[in-house]
Amino acid sequence: MPRALDHLVIPARDLSAQAELYRRLGFQVGARNRHPWGTENHIVQFDDAFLELIGLGEDFAPPPPAPRSFSFAGFVAQYLARREGLAMLVLRSRDASADRDSFAARGLGDFERFDFARKAKRPDGSLVDVAFSLAFAQSAALPATGFFVCQQHFPENFWNRAAQVHPNGALGVASLMCVHPEPSDASAFLSDFLAAPSRAIEGGLAFEIDAARVECVTPAADRARIGEGARDEERQGLAAMEIRVAELARVEAILRANGVAFSCRAASLVVAPDTAMGVRIEFAEIARPPRPV
Repeated sequence: MPRALDHLVIPARDLSAQAELYRRLGFQVGARNRHPWGTENHIVQFDDAFLELIGLGEDFAPPPPAPRSFSFAGFVAQYLARREGLAMLVLRSRDASADRDSFAARGLGDFERFDFARKAKRPDGSLVDVAFSLAFAQSAALPATGFFVCQQHFPENFWNRAAQVHPNGALGVASLMCVHPEPSDASAFLSDFLAAPSRAIEGGLAFEIDAARVECVTPAADRARIGEGARDEERQGLAAMEIRVAELARVEAILRANGVAFSCRAASLVVAPDTAMGVRIEFAEIARPPRPV
């Protein structure tokens, strides 16, 4: 069975500015949270996945390297030293320990499981406990992109319908675009990690996962699609996300009212990476695909 998207990790050098940007884009942005190791985040939640807006706290210090340990905080810090944008693709897990062992057996990465907990603030201001177990994978073809799965131990405390209602009518992540000069080089890893076969599309490959799609295309194909795209080696990896919305007209009105620059492309509205702090955001009215059977 194809896996399901859990969340996307989107680092920014100024987390407050990033949170304000996403509010101006029409999202409901959650309260600021702090991880035990010094990164801080805001959550933009949908009914089946979320966006993690993340930055480094004032007293952040990179953790020391450890054998067989994938440092989430270290990865975020290294990513921000190069750029802002879409850094990590995270899938849902029912058993992070089993996934860790499976990744090691299949050559996707032999890292120790990583567990952590924090307090989360609900929209009403109350605090609840949330806890997670992560299992990391790694792609030689996409070294600047992070991949892991996430098991939630208190999902009833994390997911909240009130947090999932957005002024722009956003309903979830419809697709992700990854850029690579040779998409076939990343095909085996992506197919294995996503548990989904690839199919050929113009300029690359597509993978259908639960309720979403992941595309890996060449820089030329990305530019042809949207009129812009990966310009250099630093732009390889995750480049764009397509957000499913109820009404494009509502999104357009919010962007205009809030002074956010955008362009109209066929059946979508596009906010360019230079405006959206390193990530291209596409809004589109598209039906949610049926779940795989």
